[in-house]
Amino acid sequence: MRTSMRMLISVCAMSMVLTLVAAAQPGAIPQKTAAAPNSAPHALRISSGDLLDVGVFDTPELSGKLRVNESGDISLPVAGLVRVEGLTSDEAAVAVENRLRSEAILQTPHVSIFVSEYATQGVTVSGEVKNPGIYPLLGSHSVLDLVSAAGGVTPTASKAVTVSHKSDPQHPVIVIMDSKPGSVVATMDISPGDTVTVSRCGVVYVVGDVGKPGGFLIENNDRLTVLQALALAQGANRTATQDKSRLIRKTPEGREELHVPLKKILAGKEVDPPMQDGDILFVPSSEARNLAYRGVEATIGFVSSYLVFDRVF
Repeated sequence: MRTSMRMLISVCAMSMVLTLVAAAQPGAIPQKTAAAPNSAPHALRISSGDLLDVGVFDTPELSGKLRVNESGDISLPVAGLVRVEGLTSDEAAVAVENRLRSEAILQTPHVSIFVSEYATQGVTVSGEVKNPGIYPLLGSHSVLDLVSAAGGVTPTASKAVTVSHKSDPQHPVIVIMDSKPGSVVATMDISPGDTVTVSRCGVVYVVGDVGKPGGFLIENNDRLTVLQALALAQGANRTATQDKSRLIRKTPEGREELHVPLKKILAGKEVDPPMQDGDILFVPSSEARNLAYRGVEATIGFVSSYLVFDRVF
Protein backbone atom coordinates (compact mmCIF):
# COMPACT_ATOMS: atom_id res chain seq x y z
CA MET A 1 0.00 0.00 0.00
CA ARG A 2 2.80 2.35 0.98
CA THR A 3 4.69 1.43 -2.20
CA SER A 4 1.64 2.29 -4.37
CA MET A 5 1.26 5.65 -2.65
CA ARG A 6 4.93 6.45 -3.17
CA MET A 7 4.68 5.57 -6.87
CA LEU A 8 1.56 7.77 -7.28
CA ILE A 9 3.29 10.74 -5.59
CA SER A 10 6.36 10.23 -7.79
CA VAL A 11 4.25 10.21 -10.96
CA CYS A 12 2.44 13.42 -9.93
CA ALA A 13 5.71 15.13 -9.09
CA MET A 14 7.23 14.11 -12.39
CA SER A 15 4.16 15.41 -14.25
CA MET A 16 4.42 18.79 -12.50
CA VAL A 17 8.13 19.03 -13.34
CA LEU A 18 7.48 18.27 -17.03
CA THR A 19 4.72 20.92 -17.12
CA LEU A 20 7.00 23.55 -15.62
CA VAL A 21 9.78 22.70 -18.05
CA ALA A 22 7.40 22.95 -20.99
CA ALA A 23 6.13 26.31 -19.75
CA ALA A 24 9.69 27.63 -19.52
CA GLN A 25 10.38 26.86 -23.19
CA PRO A 26 9.67 29.80 -25.49
CA GLY A 27 6.60 29.36 -27.60
CA ALA A 28 5.52 26.25 -25.67
CA ILE A 29 2.34 27.91 -24.40
CA PRO A 30 0.69 30.66 -26.45
CA GLN A 31 0.80 33.92 -24.54
CA LYS A 32 -2.09 36.34 -24.61
CA THR A 33 -1.19 39.55 -26.36
CA ALA A 34 -2.49 42.83 -25.10
CA ALA A 35 -5.23 44.36 -27.21
CA ALA A 36 -4.03 47.13 -29.46
CA PRO A 37 -4.89 50.44 -27.92
CA ASN A 38 -7.49 52.54 -29.64
CA SER A 39 -6.09 55.11 -31.99
CA ALA A 40 -5.46 58.26 -30.03
CA PRO A 41 -7.74 61.17 -30.72
CA HIS A 42 -6.46 63.97 -32.87
CA ALA A 43 -3.66 65.82 -31.05
CA LEU A 44 -2.54 69.34 -31.82
CA ARG A 45 0.92 69.60 -33.32
CA ILE A 46 3.47 72.23 -32.36
CA SER A 47 4.40 74.73 -35.06
CA SER A 48 6.40 77.91 -35.49
CA GLY A 49 5.29 80.76 -33.26
CA ASP A 50 3.77 78.57 -30.53
CA LEU A 51 4.64 79.40 -26.92
CA LEU A 52 5.70 76.37 -24.85
CA ASP A 53 5.79 76.17 -21.05
CA VAL A 54 8.73 73.79 -20.44
CA GLY A 55 9.04 72.33 -16.95
CA VAL A 56 12.07 70.27 -15.87
CA PHE A 57 11.40 68.50 -12.57
CA ASP A 58 13.40 69.86 -9.66
CA THR A 59 15.46 72.06 -11.99
CA PRO A 60 13.84 75.50 -12.24
CA GLU A 61 16.87 77.02 -13.96
CA LEU A 62 16.18 74.81 -16.99
CA SER A 63 12.44 75.54 -16.97
CA GLY A 64 10.51 78.44 -18.46
CA LYS A 65 8.38 79.64 -21.37
CA LEU A 66 10.01 79.25 -24.77
CA ARG A 67 8.78 80.43 -28.17
CA VAL A 68 9.19 78.11 -31.19
CA ASN A 69 11.27 79.94 -33.81
CA GLU A 70 10.68 80.02 -37.56
CA SER A 71 12.85 76.94 -38.00
CA GLY A 72 10.66 74.94 -35.60
CA ASP A 73 13.21 74.85 -32.74
CA ILE A 74 13.24 75.99 -29.13
CA SER A 75 16.40 77.18 -27.42
CA LEU A 76 16.98 75.41 -24.10
CA PRO A 77 19.21 76.96 -21.44
CA VAL A 78 22.64 75.30 -21.69
CA ALA A 79 21.34 72.43 -23.91
CA GLY A 80 20.82 74.54 -27.04
CA LEU A 81 18.33 74.05 -29.88
CA VAL A 82 15.79 71.21 -29.93
CA ARG A 83 13.54 70.50 -32.89
CA VAL A 84 9.86 70.39 -31.79
CA GLU A 85 7.85 71.45 -34.87
CA GLY A 86 5.34 68.81 -35.89
CA LEU A 87 5.49 67.07 -32.50
CA THR A 88 2.81 66.79 -29.84
CA SER A 89 3.54 68.20 -26.39
CA ASP A 90 4.36 64.70 -25.07
CA GLU A 91 6.70 63.97 -27.99
CA ALA A 92 8.42 67.33 -27.50
CA ALA A 93 8.96 66.53 -23.81
CA VAL A 94 10.69 63.27 -24.78
CA ALA A 95 12.89 65.17 -27.28
CA VAL A 96 13.96 67.62 -24.55
CA GLU A 97 14.72 64.75 -22.15
CA ASN A 98 16.89 63.08 -24.79
CA ARG A 99 18.81 66.30 -25.37
CA LEU A 100 19.43 66.82 -21.64
CA ARG A 101 20.77 63.26 -21.35
CA SER A 102 22.90 63.44 -24.50
CA GLU A 103 24.50 66.69 -23.34
CA ALA A 104 25.19 65.13 -19.89
CA ILE A 105 23.27 67.92 -18.21
CA LEU A 106 20.91 65.57 -16.31
CA GLN A 107 21.10 61.79 -15.95
CA THR A 108 17.37 61.12 -15.45
CA PRO A 109 15.46 64.22 -16.53
CA HIS A 110 11.68 64.44 -16.22
CA VAL A 111 10.22 67.04 -18.54
CA SER A 112 6.66 68.25 -19.01
CA ILE A 113 5.57 70.61 -21.80
CA PHE A 114 2.34 72.57 -21.99
CA VAL A 115 1.45 74.61 -25.05
CA SER A 116 0.23 77.85 -23.51
CA GLU A 117 -0.31 79.62 -26.84
CA TYR A 118 -0.90 78.19 -30.28
CA ALA A 119 0.04 80.58 -33.06
CA THR A 120 -1.79 78.51 -35.68
CA GLN A 121 -4.56 77.01 -33.64
CA GLY A 122 -7.29 78.78 -35.60
CA VAL A 123 -9.54 77.33 -38.28
CA THR A 124 -10.87 79.74 -40.90
CA VAL A 125 -14.65 79.51 -41.39
CA SER A 126 -15.84 81.47 -44.42
CA GLY A 127 -18.59 81.62 -47.00
CA GLU A 128 -22.28 81.58 -46.17
CA VAL A 129 -22.03 81.72 -42.38
CA LYS A 130 -23.34 84.52 -40.17
CA ASN A 131 -20.01 85.34 -38.51
CA PRO A 132 -17.09 84.34 -40.77
CA GLY A 133 -13.65 84.50 -39.21
CA ILE A 134 -10.88 82.52 -37.55
CA TYR A 135 -11.98 80.32 -34.66
CA PRO A 136 -9.70 78.61 -32.13
CA LEU A 137 -9.42 74.85 -32.27
CA LEU A 138 -8.41 73.26 -28.98
CA GLY A 139 -9.18 69.58 -28.99
CA SER A 140 -11.13 67.61 -31.56
CA HIS A 141 -14.01 69.35 -33.35
CA SER A 142 -16.10 68.57 -36.40
CA VAL A 143 -17.21 70.71 -39.33
CA LEU A 144 -20.63 71.10 -37.73
CA ASP A 145 -19.03 72.39 -34.51
CA LEU A 146 -17.12 75.06 -36.41
CA VAL A 147 -20.12 76.15 -38.49
CA SER A 148 -22.13 76.40 -35.29
CA ALA A 149 -19.37 78.50 -33.67
CA ALA A 150 -19.60 80.86 -36.66
CA GLY A 151 -23.27 81.50 -35.89
CA GLY A 152 -24.71 78.96 -38.29
CA VAL A 153 -25.45 79.31 -41.99
CA THR A 154 -27.18 82.16 -43.82
CA PRO A 155 -30.52 81.76 -45.65
CA THR A 156 -28.65 81.53 -48.97
CA ALA A 157 -26.25 78.79 -47.82
CA SER A 158 -25.89 75.59 -49.76
CA LYS A 159 -25.53 72.16 -48.21
CA ALA A 160 -22.14 71.81 -49.87
CA VAL A 161 -19.13 72.57 -47.64
CA THR A 162 -15.54 72.70 -48.89
CA VAL A 163 -12.80 71.68 -46.44
CA SER A 164 -9.24 72.64 -47.36
CA HIS A 165 -6.66 70.95 -45.16
CA LYS A 166 -3.46 72.82 -44.35
CA SER A 167 -1.49 69.63 -44.95
CA ASP A 168 -2.89 69.25 -48.52
CA PRO A 169 -4.33 72.56 -49.78
CA GLN A 170 -4.24 71.41 -53.42
CA HIS A 171 -6.91 68.77 -52.83
CA PRO A 172 -9.93 70.29 -51.05
CA VAL A 173 -12.73 67.98 -49.97
CA ILE A 174 -16.39 68.75 -50.64
CA VAL A 175 -18.87 67.31 -48.14
CA ILE A 176 -22.62 67.67 -47.71
CA MET A 177 -24.07 69.19 -44.54
CA ASP A 178 -25.79 66.38 -42.67
CA SER A 179 -26.46 66.41 -38.94
CA LYS A 180 -27.03 62.65 -38.72
CA PRO A 181 -24.68 60.77 -36.36
CA GLY A 182 -21.77 59.22 -38.23
CA SER A 183 -22.01 61.59 -41.22
CA VAL A 184 -18.83 62.87 -42.85
CA VAL A 185 -19.22 66.41 -41.50
CA ALA A 186 -19.62 64.98 -37.99
CA THR A 187 -16.55 62.72 -38.15
CA MET A 188 -14.07 64.49 -40.46
CA ASP A 189 -10.81 65.37 -38.73
CA ILE A 190 -10.21 69.14 -38.66
CA SER A 191 -6.73 70.45 -37.84
CA PRO A 192 -5.38 73.91 -37.01
CA GLY A 193 -4.83 75.94 -40.16
CA ASP A 194 -7.63 74.24 -42.11
CA THR A 195 -10.29 76.26 -43.94
CA VAL A 196 -14.02 75.47 -43.92
CA THR A 197 -16.06 77.24 -46.62
CA VAL A 198 -19.85 77.03 -46.80
CA SER A 199 -20.96 77.40 -50.41
CA ARG A 200 -23.70 79.74 -51.57
CA CYS A 201 -26.88 78.46 -53.15
CA GLY A 202 -27.66 79.58 -56.66
CA VAL A 203 -30.57 82.03 -56.96
CA VAL A 204 -32.92 82.57 -59.90
CA TYR A 205 -35.59 85.25 -60.15
CA VAL A 206 -39.06 85.12 -61.68
CA VAL A 207 -40.77 88.49 -62.14
CA GLY A 208 -43.67 89.95 -64.04
CA ASP A 209 -47.21 88.66 -64.39
CA VAL A 210 -46.85 85.53 -62.23
CA GLY A 211 -48.55 84.30 -59.08
CA LYS A 212 -45.64 84.84 -56.70
CA PRO A 213 -42.73 86.84 -58.09
CA GLY A 214 -39.42 86.57 -56.25
CA GLY A 215 -36.06 84.86 -55.96
CA PHE A 216 -35.77 81.11 -55.55
CA LEU A 217 -32.80 79.13 -54.23
CA ILE A 218 -31.16 76.35 -56.21
CA GLU A 219 -30.29 73.71 -53.59
CA ASN A 220 -26.81 72.19 -53.88
CA ASN A 221 -26.22 74.46 -56.88
CA ASP A 222 -28.28 72.18 -59.13
CA ARG A 223 -29.97 73.80 -62.10
CA LEU A 224 -33.63 74.69 -62.42
CA THR A 225 -35.38 74.72 -65.76
CA VAL A 226 -37.65 77.56 -66.86
CA LEU A 227 -40.82 75.56 -66.13
CA GLN A 228 -39.56 74.53 -62.68
CA ALA A 229 -38.81 78.16 -61.81
CA LEU A 230 -42.21 79.19 -63.13
CA ALA A 231 -43.85 76.52 -60.97
CA LEU A 232 -42.06 77.89 -57.90
CA ALA A 233 -43.54 81.30 -58.78
CA GLN A 234 -47.03 79.67 -58.81
CA GLY A 235 -47.31 79.88 -62.59
CA ALA A 236 -48.21 82.65 -65.01
CA ASN A 237 -51.38 84.68 -64.47
CA ARG A 238 -54.19 84.52 -67.02
CA THR A 239 -53.33 88.06 -68.14
CA ALA A 240 -49.72 87.11 -68.99
CA THR A 241 -48.32 87.11 -72.52
CA GLN A 242 -46.42 83.85 -72.40
CA ASP A 243 -44.94 84.00 -75.89
CA LYS A 244 -43.21 87.32 -75.13
CA SER A 245 -41.38 86.05 -72.03
CA ARG A 246 -37.66 86.76 -71.80
CA LEU A 247 -34.72 85.27 -69.95
CA ILE A 248 -32.23 87.90 -68.78
CA ARG A 249 -28.75 86.49 -68.16
CA LYS A 250 -25.57 88.20 -66.98
CA THR A 251 -22.54 87.33 -69.08
CA PRO A 252 -18.93 88.62 -69.08
CA GLU A 253 -19.90 90.85 -72.00
CA GLY A 254 -22.95 92.25 -70.18
CA ARG A 255 -26.63 91.41 -69.88
CA GLU A 256 -28.12 89.17 -72.53
CA GLU A 257 -31.84 88.76 -73.28
CA LEU A 258 -33.10 85.45 -74.64
CA HIS A 259 -36.59 84.84 -76.03
CA VAL A 260 -38.50 82.18 -74.12
CA PRO A 261 -41.58 80.71 -75.91
CA LEU A 262 -43.41 79.66 -72.77
CA LYS A 263 -46.56 78.56 -74.57
CA LYS A 264 -44.68 76.13 -76.79
CA ILE A 265 -42.58 74.88 -73.87
CA LEU A 266 -45.74 74.20 -71.86
CA ALA A 267 -47.17 72.34 -74.84
CA GLY A 268 -44.00 70.25 -75.16
CA LYS A 269 -43.14 71.69 -78.55
CA GLU A 270 -39.93 73.36 -77.36
CA VAL A 271 -37.11 72.22 -75.07
CA ASP A 272 -37.35 73.41 -71.47
CA PRO A 273 -34.07 75.38 -71.11
CA PRO A 274 -32.07 75.30 -67.86
CA MET A 275 -31.57 78.46 -65.82
CA GLN A 276 -28.27 79.54 -64.33
CA ASP A 277 -27.40 81.24 -61.09
CA GLY A 278 -28.55 84.88 -61.29
CA ASP A 279 -30.92 84.40 -64.26
CA ILE A 280 -34.12 86.47 -64.38
CA LEU A 281 -37.27 85.12 -66.04
CA PHE A 282 -39.59 87.96 -67.04
CA VAL A 283 -43.19 87.16 -67.93
CA PRO A 284 -44.93 90.32 -69.29
CA SER A 285 -48.62 91.04 -69.04
CA SER A 286 -51.00 91.72 -71.94
CA GLU A 287 -52.58 95.17 -71.92
CA ALA A 288 -55.46 93.94 -74.07
CA ARG A 289 -56.20 91.11 -71.69
CA ASN A 290 -55.95 93.43 -68.72
CA LEU A 291 -58.50 95.79 -70.30
CA ALA A 292 -60.75 92.89 -71.19
CA TYR A 293 -60.68 91.43 -67.68
CA ARG A 294 -61.19 94.86 -66.20
CA GLY A 295 -64.23 95.37 -68.47
CA VAL A 296 -65.65 92.01 -67.43
CA GLU A 297 -65.05 92.79 -63.76
CA ALA A 298 -66.70 96.23 -64.16
CA THR A 299 -69.70 94.67 -65.91
CA ILE A 300 -70.09 92.04 -63.19
CA GLY A 301 -69.85 94.73 -60.53
CA PHE A 302 -72.47 96.89 -62.32
CA VAL A 303 -74.89 93.97 -62.75
CA SER A 304 -74.46 92.94 -59.11
CA SER A 305 -75.12 96.49 -57.92
CA TYR A 306 -78.18 96.73 -60.17
CA LEU A 307 -79.65 93.48 -58.84
CA VAL A 308 -79.13 94.61 -55.23
CA PHE A 309 -80.68 98.01 -55.98
CA ASP A 310 -83.66 96.37 -57.75
CA ARG A 311 -84.36 94.10 -54.78
CA VAL A 312 -84.20 96.94 -52.31
CA PHE A 313 -86.57 99.15 -54.23
